[in-house]
Amino acid sequence: MLLTMGVSLYTVRVVLKTMGVVDYGIYNVVGSIVTMFSFLSNTMSSASQRFFAFEIGQGNRDQLKRTFSTTMTIYLLIALVILLFAETVGLWFLNNKLAIPADRMEAAHWVYQFSILSLMMTMFTVPYNAAIIAHENMKVYAYVSIIEVLLKLAIVYLLVLFSFDKLELYGILTFSVTCIVTLIYRTYCQRRFEECRFLFYWDKQLFNKILSYSGWNLFGALSSVGKNHGVNILINIFFGPAVNAARGVAYQVQSVVLNFGNNFFTAVRPQIIKSYASDKHEEMTQLVFQSTKFSFYLLFLLSLPILLEARFVLGLWLEEVPAYSVTFIRLIVIDTLLELLVNPIVTLNQATGKVKWYQIVVGGTRLLCLPIAYLFLRLGFGAEIVFYILISNTVVCNMLRVIMIKRAVEFSIANYVREVVLVLALVSIISYIIPKLIQEYLIGRSPIESLLMLFISSSCCMLTIAVFGLRKEERTYVISIVSTKLRKRTKVLV
Repeated sequence: MLLTMGVSLYTVRVVLKTMGVVDYGIYNVVGSIVTMFSFLSNTMSSASQRFFAFEIGQGNRDQLKRTFSTTMTIYLLIALVILLFAETVGLWFLNNKLAIPADRMEAAHWVYQFSILSLMMTMFTVPYNAAIIAHENMKVYAYVSIIEVLLKLAIVYLLVLFSFDKLELYGILTFSVTCIVTLIYRTYCQRRFEECRFLFYWDKQLFNKILSYSGWNLFGALSSVGKNHGVNILINIFFGPAVNAARGVAYQVQSVVLNFGNNFFTAVRPQIIKSYASDKHEEMTQLVFQSTKFSFYLLFLLSLPILLEARFVLGLWLEEVPAYSVTFIRLIVIDTLLELLVNPIVTLNQATGKVKWYQIVVGGTRLLCLPIAYLFLRLGFGAEIVFYILISNTVVCNMLRVIMIKRAVEFSIANYVREVVLVLALVSIISYIIPKLIQEYLIGRSPIESLLMLFISSSCCMLTIAVFGLRKEERTYVISIVSTKLRKRTKVLV
């Protein structure tokens, strides 16, 4: 994970330096147009994982094979629909609405077309990824992630080496990496899981069942894409590609930070679904509570130093720091922490299959981000107002998610608030206030003092989690896991 993080951050540094702020911003916003169309495939992603994990929990191998083939058929249809809209509506939007310098429009078209191709390839990876997650075979992600970051490192080298237009070349090379990663996942799954061999299979009842489930998830997928990429397009329209570069840098930090929490939760997600499918409600509730806490702690441990020393971290990382980057990073990290908080609740709701009103209420509320952000930008507010709106919206949506899960499954909101929300709030407040006071009154702003601040904030966070954030049995569990890992490493070294 540390290797992946380090290489990912290094590649952004070199790409930004090589391409420049404007071209990096163009790549970021053009990619957002294409990603806007991915809400159709994103809708199917959670559905695939849910149905695969459910059938594994039921022990029905034949139905699992039929589900995989049906899912692939649906993805083929979605790919055709996305291609149609991307080459018509998306192309029109690129040419007529985005703020792109005239002399970079041709390069933007190159990036756009290769981004579409990358999206097509990524879509056909989703069923294979869903199978890996459902089977809880997570090691393959670590290996493929290492291969992927090494390929991205090669991209950086080629980008510097060749004199070809940097923006166009970056689009081509990124597509090449996507193809290789897709091929790896496909080959692995077909050799490892017998259900991952596509044979055209038509089961109208199963087809309608998956689409019905996915149909209501459409609101969730559309709202997620709108929140993450629609606002990026708004930023471009009002402020131009240079500010898109700042947003792109901030989201690169977010993606690295998010891996800490998501890598843990990806392993827990199928367990929540299987425990629900097996009617083990007490185990299911404990999984939701504990996975919420541990995934939040992992993310917060990395986020706190960034929140306190964002300017210093950016200065170490980038040679040229785009304007707004410091503010954007802090706000996006806060929003990410709030979003991650309810991942287990979202998974539990998806496990029940009762998603209609959940998605109408929560998805509809999330979609309000775009018109509200547009209104404030039209009134003359700065770019950072967009992220304050996103944070406020996330808080409201989180409350709605907890209320809605009570309607779908036996779930104690009072216990959730007492055992999870209040504990996490206490840990967050103490972990932030103590190093913040030290930063304001005892430590200056020199590089050495900033490095010391990173160490102090991390240490304070770990100590606060250990004392206030974990029950006795949870502390024992964490200590045993750490001890086991250390013993294994020691044996390897010996």
